[in-house]
Amino acid sequence: MQLLSKNNFIIFWRSIRYNLKIIFAGRFIWFLLASFAFYLFFSIMSIYQGSVLSEGMVYNLMLFPGILLVFYPSVFGIQNDEDARILEILFGIPNYRYKVWLVRLVMIFVQVFLILIIYGYVSSILIYRVNPLEMAVQLMFPVGFMGAMAFMFSTLIKNGNGTAVIMILIGVALLILAEPLARSQWNIFLNPLELPDNFNLVIWEGIITKNRIFLGVGMIVFLLYGLFNLQNRERFV
Repeated sequence: MQLLSKNNFIIFWRSIRYNLKIIFAGRFIWFLLASFAFYLFFSIMSIYQGSVLSEGMVYNLMLFPGILLVFYPSVFGIQNDEDARILEILFGIPNYRYKVWLVRLVMIFVQVFLILIIYGYVSSILIYRVNPLEMAVQLMFPVGFMGAMAFMFSTLIKNGNGTAVIMILIGVALLILAEPLARSQWNIFLNPLELPDNFNLVIWEGIITKNRIFLGVGMIVFLLYGLFNLQNRERFV
């Protein structure tokens, strides 16, 4: 019994390592380094410009690096499968592709979540004391929303570079809309840790709750639609 359990753990661990290797295709380390470089750059610039140190400031500093972490595996995941020549194998096993990609997406989000917790600890030491776990949870709403959207578009476009262009254009449009929607529940980049000046706290908490529901539901819809698109085998192979 103990031997069987050990063998199952080894198989489980090797499966995780193999899927992570396919997902990130050896390039994720560069996105991780770029994410940390942007985090340091934004932190230094904010401190140099005399920005007020607060939880809201740390949230803003970590938001773009967090999105950058989820960008590559979500955008290029389908193409990495094709490049690794396992896309045909996945589509040859009925319903297996859904389980594979669902597990992969969970692994992607868990890994990004853990990295954001580390960023939170670094921020507490270097910038301003925050709760790393709470910060990571709040950041996962916009990060997960953008990651799920990228996955959905990757199943529609089926090309990593094409999906990347679409997501960059959408990201720019959302940034442009962020200012007009600054106090709206529809703002993807709403900062829940930064109370606007002369704004009622109760109303602000209601907006935050609605915003998180909007992002959470949107993320689930994008994921389900992306998985649904994987039914059309002819579009991929």
